[in-house]
Amino acid sequence: MPARALVTALLAAAFVVQALAALAPNVPLLIAATAVSLVVEGVLYRWQPELLSVFAKSQADLTVRHVLRDLLLVAGVLRTAEQDGEAQYAPVLVGLLGFYALHFAIQAVSVLVRRTRTLPVVTRNIDASALRLSPAPHMLLRRPGHRLLVFGLPATAGLAASAATGSVVPAVAGVALSAVVALVGLGVLTSRLLPSRRPVDEQAVLDWFDAWLAEYRPTVGLYFSGGVSSAYQANMWLEPLARLDGRPVIILRERFMVPKIAATDIPIVCLPKVATLMRLEHSTLRVLIHPSNSGKTSQVLRIPTIKHTFVNHGESDKLSSCNPYAKAYDEVWVAGPAARERYALADVGVEDKDVVEIGRPQLDAVRPYAGPPAGDYTTVLYAPTWEGWDGNPGNTSVIEAGENVVRALLADPGVRLLYKPHPLTGSVDPRAGAADRRIRELIRAANRERSGARPAPSADLDRLTTELDRLTTELDRLTTSVFRPSADQVERMQVQSAPEPGRAEAVERTTAAWEELYWASLPEWEHQIVTDVRPALYSCFNVSDLLISDVSSVVSDFLASEKPYAVVNTSGLSEPEFRAAFPTVTAATVLTPDASGVPGLLAAVRDPEKDELAEARRELKLRLLGPAEPPSQERFNAAVQNLYEAAEAHRTRMARRLNAVPSQRRETVTEVTGATP
Repeated sequence: MPARALVTALLAAAFVVQALAALAPNVPLLIAATAVSLVVEGVLYRWQPELLSVFAKSQADLTVRHVLRDLLLVAGVLRTAEQDGEAQYAPVLVGLLGFYALHFAIQAVSVLVRRTRTLPVVTRNIDASALRLSPAPHMLLRRPGHRLLVFGLPATAGLAASAATGSVVPAVAGVALSAVVALVGLGVLTSRLLPSRRPVDEQAVLDWFDAWLAEYRPTVGLYFSGGVSSAYQANMWLEPLARLDGRPVIILRERFMVPKIAATDIPIVCLPKVATLMRLEHSTLRVLIHPSNSGKTSQVLRIPTIKHTFVNHGESDKLSSCNPYAKAYDEVWVAGPAARERYALADVGVEDKDVVEIGRPQLDAVRPYAGPPAGDYTTVLYAPTWEGWDGNPGNTSVIEAGENVVRALLADPGVRLLYKPHPLTGSVDPRAGAADRRIRELIRAANRERSGARPAPSADLDRLTTELDRLTTELDRLTTSVFRPSADQVERMQVQSAPEPGRAEAVERTTAAWEELYWASLPEWEHQIVTDVRPALYSCFNVSDLLISDVSSVVSDFLASEKPYAVVNTSGLSEPEFRAAFPTVTAATVLTPDASGVPGLLAAVRDPEKDELAEARRELKLRLLGPAEPPSQERFNAAVQNLYEAAEAHRTRMARRLNAVPSQRRETVTEVTGATP
């Protein structure tokens, strides 16, 4: 039975048994059923939190369940009490009602406290001490479910003890203790509403933000809005952004996104409301870089003093790489000539003059091809993309070909497989998720069969593992802020007010050392399933001899190494049609869904004389990613500077035009230029 169904059945059965035992009455059964229901509640909060919302939607939230549990206990107690002894339980009932009244009062005050701590601007890497930020109230005071379970436990235990002993004393003591604890909690929360203990009000926060903008004087920003799983799209641009000339800033729109942005020293500002976002118009910010499209992108495009460019979060031959939304930006920055041609062929309204080739500055970390495999094993990276939103069967090979590809690779005793699925695999089509799970099990089974037939790891493994653990701890310290479990956004904003000096360089240095040790610590024969943040995709590129993927940006990025690669054709097109439709496949070996071409592909990787696509890869790399000189980071920086100058020129022209119209001068010059007419 699935875990959710089992938990639901146990909880329902506990309440039914508790009701029957209270009516019987059967004291041992009543107490046992009560204990079971409390244990199941704990399981719900610890391991099945998603069920809580299901119960709430059916009007059976924790408050209802807790009240029902206590009422059944009271009924059982009264049924077992002597007829003339029922009156002595009246104070217990009154106390219990008082406890619930305090519970609701705490909830009302917690809402008020939360409102005072919901700031119009959320930041990271910015000194916000002027806002009087403070640690959050304890989690129990903010979460009604947890609070009722914990604060109400003495009352429930007292009622159960009274049912067992026939004495009213345990019930009185338990209810009194619950009421006292609730009263203390109410007092603690209420004190948070005192003026001296609240953060500054909304207007003061906005004034502080305006002052920070005026002092920091940002010139270029990364604008990002997206879902919970989309942060990687912004994270891939953090390092190139940090290396730009000028003063970068990251602009976010969703509060939950603030902690999902990877470690960086760049100031991060979250502006959830449009009205707050519009304050950027009066700042020195002139260029916003957009790695993705979203519904909220149109809001920031309304700011006339900022120029906007779309850089995407990876280039591929998918239609999504030429989204018609791109014509809304001032410029579209692409890696190389192939993307320029792609936009021209797509005819989505993006003019050629607005397309700028900047290369892919992230690819500086990808090492070039150094020849065929030198050791006993050929390392193959299988990195399929996800199924996408449009339902196109050619998007991902996982469903139709994934298991065949993996079986063919595992059948070769000289292959070490690295399997790195897309993070969103299975998020749209359940078949992709199921295929992904079967692929993982195939790899685990292959490792179990292979492990007994290989020599033991080297004597240095313990030393490598110890050093790797040390570096992992150091990386976690550098890249992960430690918060209390009850920390809210305000407390996190307080903790992350300023990065450690030199942290960015330390992260880069430590990451390089960690990656080197990570691969060295693994048995050279062992297949790997790579799903964690570390090692990164480009690190997998560097240790691989061959990539097998789908039509995706992974292929374009891998071309920076000029190593052999293959693309799985699940589109239904013939191979000539497939190559013609997707230019990134030009220099690839095309695999059919049955993966019959894998042995020949491996032979070409191991013997350069059989590799007939080496020259094609060099040519395609130039076409997709542009020239090696000047370096991509320099071209990226130059594109930012050119767009900045265009924004400044536009701003100057607008100011002159408004100054030439006397009737509009006083009303609009301040709005456009931020200066007094």
